[in-house]
Amino acid sequence: MKLRSKETYWLLMNGLINTYPSLQKNITCDVLIIGGGITGALMAYQLSGEGYKTVVVDKRDVALGSTSATTAMIQYEIDEPLFSLIKKVGENAAIDSYQGGVAAIDKLEKIIKTIKADCGFERKKSLFIASSSPDSKWLQEEYTCRKANEIDVSWLNQSQLKSKFGVAGEGAILSTAGASLDAYRLTHALLSYCVMHHGLKIYDHTEAESINYDAKNCIVLTDDKNIIKCKHVVHASGYESQSVVKSKIVKLISTYALVSEPVQKLPISLKNTLLWNTEDPYLYLRSTRDNRILVGGGDENFKNPLRRDNLIDKKQKFLMEKAQSLIPALKLIPDFTWAGTFGVTKDSLPYIGSHPDFPNSYFILGFGGNGITFSVMGMSIISDALAGKHNPFLEYFKFNR
Repeated sequence: MKLRSKETYWLLMNGLINTYPSLQKNITCDVLIIGGGITGALMAYQLSGEGYKTVVVDKRDVALGSTSATTAMIQYEIDEPLFSLIKKVGENAAIDSYQGGVAAIDKLEKIIKTIKADCGFERKKSLFIASSSPDSKWLQEEYTCRKANEIDVSWLNQSQLKSKFGVAGEGAILSTAGASLDAYRLTHALLSYCVMHHGLKIYDHTEAESINYDAKNCIVLTDDKNIIKCKHVVHASGYESQSVVKSKIVKLISTYALVSEPVQKLPISLKNTLLWNTEDPYLYLRSTRDNRILVGGGDENFKNPLRRDNLIDKKQKFLMEKAQSLIPALKLIPDFTWAGTFGVTKDSLPYIGSHPDFPNSYFILGFGGNGITFSVMGMSIISDALAGKHNPFLEYFKFNR
């Protein structure tokens, strides 16, 4: 599956940071991670750091799938509002998932500081904007629910929203927990750190063609007919995992993003805040560290890569008009525009843990608009699963729930 189209801002700005050899021999390890994007890199950091002999394989160059196309809005917020998520999955699962997202942003910041990654990480506030009067009513209910569950939020009315942010809306939730980064650079930094400090082995242009199982091991055959014998497999291949897990677990969505030319006088309120609204699909904006504005949205059901890519010019115009409507004083000139694919689950929660059809194997599939946050949460979830430790998220995020 082609997960991105045209060349994204992140790839053009950074270039091919690092490459690794393809696998050309039989090897053994404790854990094989399939997928060398941001999720696989975070998982490699966790497990190789715990002493597992760890190998990562990717059928492309690492970080060239969804990771090079992500807009990397790091949010604790899930695509399903907390008050309605409680009705879907129960109080414990919903509240723990939201609070776990807040903790994950703190954890990610610590990891980045530990490995000294130059990835443009910035802590930001998050502004969730009501696009209409009816939306303002349920968004105020959402504000009350978050506040009651010890999430640091405040409510802005229409006039406060305009005066403080120059944003047109009927009201908004302002959260203190949020961040942005360059996920492509962070992935490379994580992998390089693990190679240097934890003995991680990485093989790109190496595809896991088939997996067989015996009582204690997984036997992985690659596309070059080499064998990887491991105790456990961790699937971190994102939306492409749908071809592995035969049951339908995610609905694929085409999404679009653009990055503007640098804005000379970027308001400090926009520089320090992630913005998104209640439209369906929602529009979102954030700044980059070189004072560009990233705008995303225009989502629609994924049909095929050709149809998705043919809409890029039309979607660029759509995103520009929406951004102008949201922030009338903001004048943008588009510089990069691309399309990608993401997915939504039935309850907006990820699938993380074991699957009954795959012995000695685990999946970390952080679907949705905050997949990176879910991936950070998944680091300790998978670690606990391997160690046989109890973790409530193994129940919340399990398959067949």
